[in-house]
Formats: sequence, structure tokens, C-alpha cells
Amino acid sequence: MSMTETIKLYDRDAYATEFEADIISCEPNKADDKRFDIILNQTLFFPEEGGQSPDMGILGGYRVVDVQIKNGVITHTVDTSAGNCCEVEKEAGKQIAGSEFGIEKAELAAGVHVKGKIDWQHRFYNMQQHSGEHIFSGIVHSRFGFENVGFHLSDSVVTMDFSGVISPEDIAEVEHEVNVAISKNIPIEVTYPSRDELAQLEYRSKIEIEGQVRIVTVPGYDVCACCAPHVKRTGEIGMLKVMNYQNYKGGVRVSILCGFRALEAFRQKCDIISELMGIFTTNQEAIVDNVTKLKAVNQSLKSELGTAKSALLDYKVAELPADTDNAVLFECGIDTNTARNCVNALVEKYSGFSAFFMGNDEEGYSFIIGSRNADCNTVAAALRNKLGARGGGKPVMVQGSVKARKSEIEEVLKEVL
Repeated sequence: MSMTETIKLYDRDAYATEFEADIISCEPNKADDKRFDIILNQTLFFPEEGGQSPDMGILGGYRVVDVQIKNGVITHTVDTSAGNCCEVEKEAGKQIAGSEFGIEKAELAAGVHVKGKIDWQHRFYNMQQHSGEHIFSGIVHSRFGFENVGFHLSDSVVTMDFSGVISPEDIAEVEHEVNVAISKNIPIEVTYPSRDELAQLEYRSKIEIEGQVRIVTVPGYDVCACCAPHVKRTGEIGMLKVMNYQNYKGGVRVSILCGFRALEAFRQKCDIISELMGIFTTNQEAIVDNVTKLKAVNQSLKSELGTAKSALLDYKVAELPADTDNAVLFECGIDTNTARNCVNALVEKYSGFSAFFMGNDEEGYSFIIGSRNADCNTVAAALRNKLGARGGGKPVMVQGSVKARKSEIEEVLKEVL
């Protein structure tokens, strides 16, 4: 039997936070027996759709952990093990819908009437991001003709993939123009044009849409088919900041943050800069020079240390007994390439196995074992069977790691070498 499509209350009012509904279906979640999948006759919860993360909140007194849509039917996954939802939110320090959900737990069963409340902060932050993205993508489309071919909006980042490469200078100009649009506080329009009206309308859309098309318009900047909630006016976006950009699949991927999420990101960056200023006892403008100089000194010291370790290693290799078929070395702070070169040299000198273990008893050891005449996999297998080592390779050389003490490794080697 087909399920009637869920009435989308968020389409009617993106700013509503509370609603009531009837449970149409309630089934145990297949992946977690403490969770239930609930279908309602109507909902304010926006599902994961169009690249955007779903709404969060409370339904029937239980935390909503996921919201999905399929064929117009919206499924809410609730977690019955989360305890008192109001107290959980308070402990997390979140200010959501007036600090309290205040919804008593209800029976979860078909036919039951329930109350729901969305996490307004999460919803509004997503609205800020999505509306900002529309303006950015609209400006890119009008200026360069590029399409937004990929969009992802999570709780921490918004990414847009454009079909052509945009220079850093042009990205900065688009960012500025978006913020000008935000400052104008332009009303954002949501319409449902008829098929005839739609045929005459120029609008952006990444997919072919069946049924009624919902159009979101930022006058002068963008006209786009979109299913998500948006702010009423551009001023509510607050600001838009490009956080990162990179060439991606023949185009460019741009990461942005808007509004309060942008504010939080810059608070974090300011904290980091302040801490660095304290460490280097300098002002903000000199931090880059200080870090650059420190990096150069560090690289120089690493080079000197590497030369000293290499000389010490040559000495230890020369001290290895010559009247034996096998050679074993344990060293700390040796890089893999140096160890491999050492094993290659030892293989030329010793007819049996040449093994190099890098590390210490606390963190474990990485190893490289080589031989001209024997199968190194036999040693790797012994380390794996006795000590749980990982790794392998070809008969002439194996490589891996083992979490064990030096004395334990030596006991295994005595048995196989």
C-alpha cells in the first residue's frame, strides 16, 4: 500500500518551531533497537535533501536524530535512549527554542497524536548558509556562466562545486558582492509557478524536477529551484565569508560560512592568533615571519640530526658481528627510507635475514626485513602469529608494524632466524 505524501509545514512557514501531528507509522529502526522510524501526516522537520543536513529537535518527547524523505514521504528517526531531552540540551550548553523543549514523552504508535519542536538555532543557521549560497551561486552564474554542479551543507561547512575555474581575485569580488546584497536587506521570495509560467522563467536547477517546482528568488541576484527553508530577507544572513577554495574536477570547489557559523569560525581563528602572539611574544603582523623562520630552523636542525643519526647508524652497522648469517638492528627515530637503505646494504653483506626495527617499547615498532636467499614472509608470519604483527610483502622484503617489547620480538626472532 502506498503511503500518502507528508504535508511539509516548513514550506508554509520556515520560522515556525512547534507543531502537532498524527503518527501514521512507527517501526523499530533496523540498525538500532533503541530507535524508531516514524512517519507523520505533517511535519516541520526538513529532511536531508538537496545537499542539506536535516533538521534536529524533539518529537513526542524524544530526540530526532535523522530525517529522510523518499517519494514525498518523510521519516523521522527518534532515539528513545537519550534520556530527558531538555536536560541533555542544557548540559550541552545549547540555546534552542527558548532553552527548553518542554515536550512530555508520548507513546510511539500509529494513531497517536504527538507534539514536535525543531531546534530553531540549527534551522536558522542552515537557513543563513543556504540563502548565502544562493546569492553566491547566482552571482557566479550571471558573471561567468558556470553552474553549481555540487552542493553540501553540513553543520560545519558549506561547499559549492562550480563547472569552471574561478580565479582567487574573482572569488574575492564575488564574496564582496554577496555581502553588498546582504547589506541591502532584500526580501527573498518563494513561489510555485505553473508549468506555463515555469516555461517562460529562467532559473537555476541541478536536476530535472517532476511535479510542482518551488522557486526561490533573490531579486537582482538569483532565481533557483530549491526545496529548503530560507531566511525572509538577505540581511538575516549576516555575512558571508569564503573559507577555502581549490581546483576540483575541472572546476573549483568553494567553501563558505555565513552568519553565526562564520562568527564562530572567526572567534576560533582569533583565539589561535592570540595564542600564537603570546607564544612568539609578537604582534599579529609578525606571526607569519616568526613561523617561517621557526620552520626554517626546524628543517635545518632535522637535517643536522639526520646526518648525525646516519653516521651513528653506519657505526652500529660496522659493529655488527660478521661471523653470522643474520643481522638485526633496533633503533629509535630513524625514518623509513634510511632504514630501507640500511637493510638493502645489509642484505648484500649477510646471507640470511637482515631486519631493522624502528620504534620503542611504549609505542611499538615498525620493521623492514630483507634477504637474498630466504623467504622473508616466514619471519613476518612468525611475528604475526606470536605478537599480532601487521604487514607483509614479497619473499625478498617485507614491511610492517608490531605492538610489542623489544625482548618479546627478540624471542620470536631466536625461533626463526
